[in-house]
Amino acid sequence: MMSEEKELYATGLTKVNDIYFPMIQGQLDGNGINMDGYAKQCVLAALSAINNVLVTSGINWNDESLDKNNITQNLLTIASLRLNAAASPREVYFQKRRVKFKVDGKDVWKDQVEVGIEGDGNDAILSRFGRNVKEVKQFWEVRENDEFTYPGFNGIEMTPPTWQPKGTGRVIRVVYPIIKNDDSVDFYIAERADVIKNLLAHIKNNLMNETFGIAETRYKASVAQKKEIDMKKKELMDSLADHSIDEILDMPAVQGYISPAWKDPQSRESMIIRKMRNNVTKKIPKDFGNAFVQQQYAEQDDSYQRVRKEIVENANQEIIDVEYESVEYDPVVTEGKIIENDLVAKEVAKEVPTGTAPIEPVIQQETTTEQVIDKSVDPFR
Repeated sequence: MMSEEKELYATGLTKVNDIYFPMIQGQLDGNGINMDGYAKQCVLAALSAINNVLVTSGINWNDESLDKNNITQNLLTIASLRLNAAASPREVYFQKRRVKFKVDGKDVWKDQVEVGIEGDGNDAILSRFGRNVKEVKQFWEVRENDEFTYPGFNGIEMTPPTWQPKGTGRVIRVVYPIIKNDDSVDFYIAERADVIKNLLAHIKNNLMNETFGIAETRYKASVAQKKEIDMKKKELMDSLADHSIDEILDMPAVQGYISPAWKDPQSRESMIIRKMRNNVTKKIPKDFGNAFVQQQYAEQDDSYQRVRKEIVENANQEIIDVEYESVEYDPVVTEGKIIENDLVAKEVAKEVPTGTAPIEPVIQQETTTEQVIDKSVDPFR
């Protein structure tokens, strides 16, 4: 019985691979991207990871509620950025979400599989696409009790940072030594205190649907209720301004708006370190060499995803009727040409005396944007 289940599982996943592989390869070829052996391996690993998410959630690949376009988009991202879900540590993760769409004015819920880039995934992207990046060295986790000196500068000459690890205390900064193509070394530093920006953005995003009991939902709130809700949200966010990241994570008032990955003791430090790493790798310039690959990377940005989610949830909710008003006007004659409905022409129009011969129609000649340039004239003289 167990062997039959394994056979069915393998056969089902093989069929899924046969369906998605040609589709992904065709779209990449159409965008000028070669799907090499490693990219195919990344897609296989992603399909296996997505399948595990679906099986755990009791969802079948053939279910109508499954958003297959979303899966195709995720696989295009994996293949173009060459991210490996089977790598250790992981470069990407997948999770299921229920997303509401508007179809013919009705709410339709779909199951989507969301892809997210882990810290090591951003390192891999930086190694492959970083502008003038030759090698990304192992990053430093600087702790509270370590001896650390920041880099110094004398003009364009840099004195490298120094670090003497002690191995105790919380990680308070992350340092990335990066070798450039000219063999020079740059040090990029992210501080623990700066991660508070990521946390506040996370809380603000989770406050999106909060009404504080003022209205049933934010969609049904009146204009006055929306203003009151916005004031409540602002008061809550303002109350966090003077607190550290660890203080905010322990505040009872915001526990309902922080995910377990942030606030649980066993995962809090890992999340903060991951955000510090992301804050370094994302700000380093990258050259993808292809607009399609660049778009796939941009769509993984947190702010982009928040805006996209807002658009999906609120698009096509109101029908806007535009009333057109017909305007009657008389032709205006100016300098032998008939110009219709031109307010400026009315100011300069010349009166045509009675009995004047009819005006011949003006035939416009075809024109081009080509210009004849006299190269003998120096425009910078």
